[in-house]
Amino acid sequence: MKQKKVGYILGGFFILAIVAYFIFSRNDKSQQITVKVKKGTFPIEVTTTGELFAKSSEKIRGPIGLNQMQIYSVKILKLVQEGTKVDSGDFVAALDQSEINSKMKEIETNRDKALTQLTQRQLDSSLNLRRLRDDQINLKYDLEQKKTIKEQSVYEPDATKKQVANDVEKAERALDQAKKNYELQYRKEVANMDDANATYSQAQRKLEQMQDKIKMFTIFAPKKGMVIYSRNWNGARQLEGSTVDTWGDCTVAELPDLSKMISKTYVNEIDISKIKVGQTVKIGIDAFPDKRFTGVVKDVANVGEQLPNTNAKVFEVNILINEFDSVMRPSMTSKNTIVTSSISNVLFSPIEAVISTDSVTYVFKKKSGSIIKQQVIAGESNDNEIILKAGVKENDELLLLPPENGDKIKLTELSPEELKKFEVKPESKPTLQSKPKITSKR
Repeated sequence: MKQKKVGYILGGFFILAIVAYFIFSRNDKSQQITVKVKKGTFPIEVTTTGELFAKSSEKIRGPIGLNQMQIYSVKILKLVQEGTKVDSGDFVAALDQSEINSKMKEIETNRDKALTQLTQRQLDSSLNLRRLRDDQINLKYDLEQKKTIKEQSVYEPDATKKQVANDVEKAERALDQAKKNYELQYRKEVANMDDANATYSQAQRKLEQMQDKIKMFTIFAPKKGMVIYSRNWNGARQLEGSTVDTWGDCTVAELPDLSKMISKTYVNEIDISKIKVGQTVKIGIDAFPDKRFTGVVKDVANVGEQLPNTNAKVFEVNILINEFDSVMRPSMTSKNTIVTSSISNVLFSPIEAVISTDSVTYVFKKKSGSIIKQQVIAGESNDNEIILKAGVKENDELLLLPPENGDKIKLTELSPEELKKFEVKPESKPTLQSKPKITSKR
């Protein structure tokens, strides 16, 4: 019994020892994940987040020229869902007609008032000219009567004949004046009629224009394609309930040409000097991570800008995508890796393996079963890796995470010759830089 009990105890200790070995062994391994220093061509890359746009598209417009009718914005009441495939003549959008209807009623009232004034002017002109014509007829009769009296006064005294002659002359002047007054009044009535008729015609034309414009408040597709939402001056998409500025081209939506796509992105001012037109780009689509595309830098902005809600100064860069794929849609998010240059025959490792302090840059290197804290000289880096100019050799094993006692390990410094070779002072600061992450969503 005692032997069995001792055997059980020894067996239990043995099992506990095995479990402890595996636990501590696993922890030690987890803390000492290593990577090897590579040698080869090192790509210098700038990675940004972009947004897909069609290189060209046909705009679907609402009625143009509404601002001339004192309508400066209209609301989108209905709009088909973005991505809807339409044929020529299919419904796309409907605009709010309330303001133009109000304007139409106002113009109808003005048109009716102008028509009433035109009719009133016609009647007044007829009466005025008829009265003047009647006055001329009466003056003619009066002149004839006075001429008859003059003929009959041949044997009258000279004073009487003189008086009769004066009366005839006076009647002739009155008739002549009446004719001139009639001509003047006729021209005045014609001018008044033209003015009244112009006011009426203008109101009628405005009404007809609005009747034509209101038909355009229901918008149809000009051709076959896929509808995408347009963007206003600040980059916001125009949805149902958005207002369209009538000072511009009154674009409501667009029909993009999906055969040619661009990725619009923004590059930080730290990296913009590396970006040149013609550089190749590796492109991924967030919605389809298994697909890969290539592109080329087409445009680089000369002037920087500050994106909303950020402090970073950025420059707009447009990348033309070489391939066509039906899965690509406008507004999709893309990851753009711009290959700015490459350096051949250099040593490099993952960035995580390199540690920088205020005074020195170093790595933890495994050598002959022990861990060495080795000073290194770091060079250029990309998003994942960094060049190591001194302190390591090809295939050296570096720890990705510092060991638990890393702060107690003595630093193995580079020789003065190595530091001088790369013109690095012992107190120089590390070369690693942290860059703000820039996205193209505005």
